[in-house]
Amino acid sequence: MGSTDRNVSEDSGLKTHQEVLFGDARSISSIDVDSIDLVVTSPPYPMIEMWDSPFSAMNQEVGKELAAGRGKIAFELMHLELDKVWRECFRLLRPGAIACINIGDAVRTVNGDFQMYPNHGRIVSGMAAVGFTPLPDIIWRKPTNSPTKFMGSGMLPAGAYVTYEHEYILVFKKGLKRTFKNAAEKENRHMSAFFWEERNRWFSDVWADLVGSTQGLDEEETRSRSAAFPFELAFRLISMYSTYGDTVLDPFLGTGTTLAGALAAGRNGIGVEIDHGFSAIIERTIQDALPMGEQRVRSRLSEHVEFVRTRQEAGSVISHWNGYYGFPVISGQEKEIRLFRPSRLSKIGSGQFEIDYEEARMKDETQPISFSPSRGSKMDNGTLW
Repeated sequence: MGSTDRNVSEDSGLKTHQEVLFGDARSISSIDVDSIDLVVTSPPYPMIEMWDSPFSAMNQEVGKELAAGRGKIAFELMHLELDKVWRECFRLLRPGAIACINIGDAVRTVNGDFQMYPNHGRIVSGMAAVGFTPLPDIIWRKPTNSPTKFMGSGMLPAGAYVTYEHEYILVFKKGLKRTFKNAAEKENRHMSAFFWEERNRWFSDVWADLVGSTQGLDEEETRSRSAAFPFELAFRLISMYSTYGDTVLDPFLGTGTTLAGALAAGRNGIGVEIDHGFSAIIERTIQDALPMGEQRVRSRLSEHVEFVRTRQEAGSVISHWNGYYGFPVISGQEKEIRLFRPSRLSKIGSGQFEIDYEEARMKDETQPISFSPSRGSKMDNGTLW
């Protein structure tokens, strides 16, 4: 099992396959070794109380140590279980592939002792021990509406504590830098490129423009065990670190957000989830990703058109040109960008979905946006399909 079609076909267009596997991510036998191009996931957070029960189910010693008030030992035991998943990810990823892990640190009082449990630091060391190379990470600054954000002794020193309002997106690489060996892979890479302004926003080390995911979970227990990240987080990471037709794995699928991002971005997706209670919401998430993906493609094109128009009105001359869309781009690496919008979803089996795509075009191809790169002319108003 792995990527079904790594390249975009000029004749048939793009087609992806999304698959849900119910099982334990510590042992994934149904996926081929070296077949995954990207991992995007958010595991259960050690030392967050809502995850005590799942970790105790993985290792009974976790519950015993928590009951005895030995938080540091319980913390390490939880991460030892996550280490087993990271080893599986390393085994399944192709050389040069990337793994992105969304994780937050925990603050908790155990046996009367309040402290921080540094999940992100422990995962960095655990991933390095497995064989991954750490890359620059991202701080996801999460907005809060709480009027009382302080912790501890309020306004009195020295028992007041910093309030945590951020999480981490840790980024790792397996082996050396990924290579694109033949003409088809190189062409696909160029078509999968992102716009210059997207690059500047996406590859910042602080993301403050994302909000948490709204979930439609029904059963109380299932709802309490979900901590889904936003669709945009998954879509952005998948667009940053993979190309059309690649295969993305989420070993902690949860509500299915990673598969939604893969579908919207034109990538294959495989999600592993241990809890069958998420089955219905995962399927709804995948179905909802079709209109979300189409809208995301529309917004990428319209935002770029507006970016160029604003830049030109300020007097900038843009010297590169994307002939497919008939609009200017900042760099030569954007000249071959092509976007694909999901157009049809078919359920082909239990937990298996196939998605067809159409090439996203401007509304009237016979009247492209008027622009002359050499003279720096202004763009006329452009409309999308």
